[in-house]
Amino acid sequence: MKKILRGNASRLTGIIQVPGDKSISHRAVLFGAIANGKTTISNFLFGEDCLRTIECMEKLGVVIERDVQHKKVVVYGTGINGLKEPKEILYTGNSGTTTRLLLGLLSATNFYSVIVGDESIQRRPMDRVVIPLKKMGALIDGRQNGSYTPISVRGTNLQSITYELPVASAQVKSALLLAGLFGDGITLRGKIHTRDHTEQMLSSFGVDVRMSEEEIVLKGGQSLKATTIDVPGDFSSAAFFIVMALIVPNSKIVIKNVGLNKTRTGLLDVIQSMGGQVELKNVSEVNGETRGTIIVQYSSLKATTIDGAIIPRLIDEIPIIALLATQAAGTTWIRNASELKVKESNRIKTVVQQLQKLGANIEELEDGMKIIGKTTLKGGCTVSACGDHRIGMMLAAASLICENDIELEDEQCISISYPNFFQDLNQLVEY
Repeated sequence: MKKILRGNASRLTGIIQVPGDKSISHRAVLFGAIANGKTTISNFLFGEDCLRTIECMEKLGVVIERDVQHKKVVVYGTGINGLKEPKEILYTGNSGTTTRLLLGLLSATNFYSVIVGDESIQRRPMDRVVIPLKKMGALIDGRQNGSYTPISVRGTNLQSITYELPVASAQVKSALLLAGLFGDGITLRGKIHTRDHTEQMLSSFGVDVRMSEEEIVLKGGQSLKATTIDVPGDFSSAAFFIVMALIVPNSKIVIKNVGLNKTRTGLLDVIQSMGGQVELKNVSEVNGETRGTIIVQYSSLKATTIDGAIIPRLIDEIPIIALLATQAAGTTWIRNASELKVKESNRIKTVVQQLQKLGANIEELEDGMKIIGKTTLKGGCTVSACGDHRIGMMLAAASLICENDIELEDEQCISISYPNFFQDLNQLVEY
């Protein structure tokens, strides 16, 4: 079914609060499940991905209460050795986070389990997690020796290793920290400077994690103490509205209670380099996570180059950054972003193909994109989210500056991370 998206928006104005952070919501459930006691999670994201994590932990014997109306979840932890062998397959849907973190968690149990995801997950590489887990002694098998789901895990005792991370992936880092927690510990080096929600949250649960510029050290056998987690708004969800306000003339919006973890906010640095007007207010810290209010308004933008160390800090925002670049004067280069090829879709190819349909001057590179602006987007065509929630929201944002309406296919996938996206958009946009 296709959704008609109107073009030629006159402005965005108003105040919104985006849903809870997806990464933090996942981890709060996982860590609450293996903690001792009752963990209460407020502002939980009831998106499809996070629900898969809840369902998997319930199959592992964890009692979890859901209060969708009040965005609240209560997890009755079993302790680190209290998980039970599941009677059925653990289905992770479209969630790479659930799949990879479960691999780390299950490798050190005393039982057998099987993980399977949807068609998209079956194409995404799991060897980046499986290879180091096997070095720790994990008994994992599956398609291509455990490189792809379905994957089976025979829990066993894991040994401590020192591992040099070859890819900048928070999911890989988190899976190995979970395995080290259950086993004899772990030391991580290499590309460790990615999202640090796991390190911050383990500390909130009373776990001693040693972090430096060079390495992360975690001793095994530590217990987690139940706590209260208040999830900030998801910066990656806020990013779409930030960009909309920057590119739709006469716009000015306020986004309240957004997570501002420095490992996630590379987009703000890019906007500053492009001359965009974004202001942060009411900045505070809860559970080790920085949060605040974002005020953004329409700006004249100039092109920039995005590469190197900043890429892990904005990897999920690159689709919406590509749209932003179409409205910046000059040539914007995005490089060192090969990781986009193994997301929910090949995001480099998909972003380029869909924006080209709208009239963007954009070119696919081996590890990124070249975008020439400022370009008028025509619209008047059918585009597709291609099963990727972030592509869907990017195209909805693009429709606002198209000369003609567009039709969006596969818009239902947006509910993976932002179930009320279109309600919030309709609250802000004027035609």
